Amino acid sequence: MNTASRFPRFGVALQYNPKITSWFPFFEEPLDALEVLLDSFIGALDGPSLVRPAVVGEMQRLQDRFPLLGHSNYGGGFGFEPLEESAAMRRHVPLARRLSCPWVTDHCFYNDHSWSDVWSSPVQFSVEEIDRLAERARRLQRAYGVPLGHENAAYYRTCPGTTMSECDFLAALVDRAGTFLHLDLHNLFTNETNHRASGYSAARFLDTIPLERVMVIHLAGGRWVNTFYHDYHDTAVPEPVWDLLDEVLARSAPGAVVLEYESDLLHAGGVLVTRDATIEIMRSDLARARDAWDRAYGPGSRITTRGREVAAVAHS
Repeated sequence: MNTASRFPRFGVALQYNPKITSWFPFFEEPLDALEVLLDSFIGALDGPSLVRPAVVGEMQRLQDRFPLLGHSNYGGGFGFEPLEESAAMRRHVPLARRLSCPWVTDHCFYNDHSWSDVWSSPVQFSVEEIDRLAERARRLQRAYGVPLGHENAAYYRTCPGTTMSECDFLAALVDRAGTFLHLDLHNLFTNETNHRASGYSAARFLDTIPLERVMVIHLAGGRWVNTFYHDYHDTAVPEPVWDLLDEVLARSAPGAVVLEYESDLLHAGGVLVTRDATIEIMRSDLARARDAWDRAYGPGSRITTRGREVAAVAHS
């Protein structure tokens, strides 16, 4: 079965992060889609509103302009509370439907209503957790009514009780659940950088996961602080991540490549740069991602180029 046919293909997208929405010119960019953080729009779980009233207008403006790709940081899909009580079921599912998201992706993190234990808390890579999480993921995908992808996490320590590698775990999870993969190449690079001494290998990771189930790819940057390399999303995409992108695009057919930035100003050369320089870095990364996509799939394969390709053929 061609699993890629189960989700649409857009091209190169940017994550619509609240930290950069006030100054980055989203509507001037030739973006093929936007990835939206569902958590940024939802109303409080103890309140009456699906969406915070203050963001309704902006949300509609985005929906009118771009295909919106759903992404969940704090849905609690892999938590321990009943799935029906999670933010994913109570808020993210109806919001993703309202936004007509073609898919939704989530993190392979434990988290709950506190939102305090999500980052750097990967799930336990074990057979027991495959059994538990595959059932939750299957039910959640059914509720969304669109493909659900799981993002590989950047982490500093594995969860106690882990008995298998991350890549073996993810491969088994999506096979058991019938779900998909959200491949974060900077997270992959981060883990290899921090855990190389323990045998972590990006090459083995890519050879193990089912690349035909990669639905979306994340690109980002980061930097060293003290003894760890961090997935801060506050630099240009590093060269090894671009190399990984070329390899993955040659071996798979994702629906989108998404750039992530989470800082008011980016770092370059170890220092913060200006707002104008930050925008130029982001635009340069976006252009390079488009070039990589076009080399792999052709210049008329993205949403923003399909019309031009058809028009050029008709005119000739």
